[in-house]
Amino acid sequence: CDCHVIEYVLSFIENVDVKCLCTSDEASAHDDSDFSWEDYLEENGASAVPHHAFKHVSLSLQTGLSPGMKLEVPLRDQPDTYWVATIITTCGQLLLLRYEGFQDDRRADFWCDIMTADLHPIGWSRQQGRTMKPPEGVREKHEDWEALLEKTLFESCSVPGNLLKGPHRGKNPLDLLAPGTSVELQDRGDARAAWVAVIEENVGGRLHLRYTGTEGLALAQCSLWLFYLHPLVHPLGWAKEHGCTLLPPAGYNMLSCIDLMQQASVSVKDKMATSSHCFTEGMKLEAVDPASPFSISPATVIKVFNEMEFLVEFDDLRGGRGCGSSFLCNRDSLGILPVQWSLKNGVQLSPPPGYQGQDFDWANYLKQCGADAAPQHCFPEVNTDHSFKESMKLEAVNPLSPADIHVATVTKVRGQYIWLRLEGLKQIVPELILHVDSMEIFPVSWCETNGYPLQHNHKPKVSQQRKVAVVQPEKQAVGFFVPAGQCNGKYSCPKIYFNHRCFSGPYLNKGRIAELPQCVGPGSCVLVLKEVLTLLINAAYKPSRVLRELQVDEEARWQDHKETLKAKYKGKSYRATVGVARTADQVAEFCRRTCVKLECCPNLFGPRMVLERCSENCAVLTKTKYTHYYGKKKSKRVGRPPGGHTNLEGRMKRPGRRRRKKRKHFFVHKKKRSSNSLDSTPAGSPQPLLLCQGPRLEASHKLCLESSPLEWSVADVVRFIRGTDCAPLARIFLDQEIDGQALLLLTLPTVQECLELKLGPAVKLCSHIERVKLAFFQQFAG
Repeated sequence: CDCHVIEYVLSFIENVDVKCLCTSDEASAHDDSDFSWEDYLEENGASAVPHHAFKHVSLSLQTGLSPGMKLEVPLRDQPDTYWVATIITTCGQLLLLRYEGFQDDRRADFWCDIMTADLHPIGWSRQQGRTMKPPEGVREKHEDWEALLEKTLFESCSVPGNLLKGPHRGKNPLDLLAPGTSVELQDRGDARAAWVAVIEENVGGRLHLRYTGTEGLALAQCSLWLFYLHPLVHPLGWAKEHGCTLLPPAGYNMLSCIDLMQQASVSVKDKMATSSHCFTEGMKLEAVDPASPFSISPATVIKVFNEMEFLVEFDDLRGGRGCGSSFLCNRDSLGILPVQWSLKNGVQLSPPPGYQGQDFDWANYLKQCGADAAPQHCFPEVNTDHSFKESMKLEAVNPLSPADIHVATVTKVRGQYIWLRLEGLKQIVPELILHVDSMEIFPVSWCETNGYPLQHNHKPKVSQQRKVAVVQPEKQAVGFFVPAGQCNGKYSCPKIYFNHRCFSGPYLNKGRIAELPQCVGPGSCVLVLKEVLTLLINAAYKPSRVLRELQVDEEARWQDHKETLKAKYKGKSYRATVGVARTADQVAEFCRRTCVKLECCPNLFGPRMVLERCSENCAVLTKTKYTHYYGKKKSKRVGRPPGGHTNLEGRMKRPGRRRRKKRKHFFVHKKKRSSNSLDSTPAGSPQPLLLCQGPRLEASHKLCLESSPLEWSVADVVRFIRGTDCAPLARIFLDQEIDGQALLLLTLPTVQECLELKLGPAVKLCSHIERVKLAFFQQFAG
């Protein structure tokens, strides 16, 4: 088996002749300079694996502080007294915290800046003799708060102390993994041994490591590629701390003696804690070889190092124990499976070399070996809730040439495992078998984002090139906000930040916005922005309403590229066609115009992170002022367009006459406000009684309706009001759910009483309503 691997590696040493790619139809690797994921997906009618499916990539973009971690913070009104707080969400160096004891109550949540706030790991206050006491709200909820504190201090997952002070404070782990720094690598076959390696290159968290002491050897002979979160990668000092011996890997005994402690060190992000295993020596299982993941084969636990780690070796009946390849495992290691997993999932199990017989049978094999199968409870629970589906595209490492990353296609999905076919190979290689949490796979555009070549065999279609040249002749790359080193290419989108502290507007739930990830991307513009819009839709009070607001705007620069988005609300499914920016130079404008559509702060989401104060000063503005500001945009049509009121489709909606919506609040008499002045409401509260402003429409102007007001939805009514000089009042119609039929019933007394409008605004509004009534009788009542 090892000989075959060596042969494959040798076959990949030669560089690819790029000139031959233009004339040969054979599959071979292309330089990624002419590759566009967007064009590739469009030509193949394929979709990409969602970015959020790659957990290790998402973690690499974080600061090391993740939701759920706890720390100790001073009380805001008593800076000398401390209490435990939980991280709710992170946004760059900003943390949203909640005091321990408030459970799911968000009202007391607060933001702090990790670079300036007085933050400490769990246990710090007691070590320093500081007072620990909960805020008043917690004392009201928990009389025995001392017991709550003891339980929290004992069970909490604390923020690592090195992330709250010193050079690592607030830093992304990737910023610390610079070339020239060192880490310790645990031996693949011996849990008690480790050796120092120097980082030669860091590509988005994927480390090219050279063993220390091999400076005189060729890099390809003494280096390897591992993602920085790999369980074998540790910070300097780990071996000593865990009682391991510093020994060079097998085959490198010639390494010179050096003072390892003088190496430049780097703190690697703490790994997730693993639980103890219950494997014993001699147990049989099925496994995928991490170094050659092309098949599933019988394997044996040949050594148990401790309660956390054990060694698995692939069975080879030709020479006994020690003949097959082996790898270090813990209970949560990827690639180890219970006996009969292949049979239950309908995939082929490769018999061990030397096995006699045509069909492999586990019962006979166990009897022949005199061994027992590892019981099911030795393996972690299976969770099949992931986003990988057949035919989806992604980027994957070639295990036979780890420096190469290829375009890949998911060909099969079985539980938590996927089968991948690589493209851009000089010769056929079997499909890879990988776990969905493998750190050897990446989302589309990951290579472009990190400035790394992607291997592929895609040849752009001439017709497609001409189409682009005709449709977009004027579009050229222009300057836009991109964090340094994060994004390259015309079609590559920078990180899109959700600035949770900005004004969220009437459609979006501020609590749900706060729970969104701090950013999406970088990656393909279309894919990143589609993901952003999907998250916003799901964060809405009524997702279907936001979907309606986002539907295609024919004036937009990006109207040539459309995507279908979906929403679910009250058991019904909706979909609409939405225009999405296709190139990097359109991203900032697209985000801002989308914010305008949703009547939120223009900086709520976009390529710029708002750290402290928003440039729009949105914190002091009310909903009404934003509604008035955005409500000035004119509607191109009144009522519904021919053939229907929108391209938003409810899947469960039956064709036929629209049922009249129930108006729960419209005829409810509310407490009247003081009539002293229009500005008598408290600052920061909604103010629907604004004077109508903007260009006045002539009352004599004849209104031509494209559809009957009896068929208007609430959204159609709101759209009509926004097209008048009473646009700031559109919010009232939305809140009261006034549809077309209700609009025709409004009179001046009703508007004054039920909408709580004073005479001036009410008269202006009723003049527009009367025009609708007149047009209705002239056009549809006959």
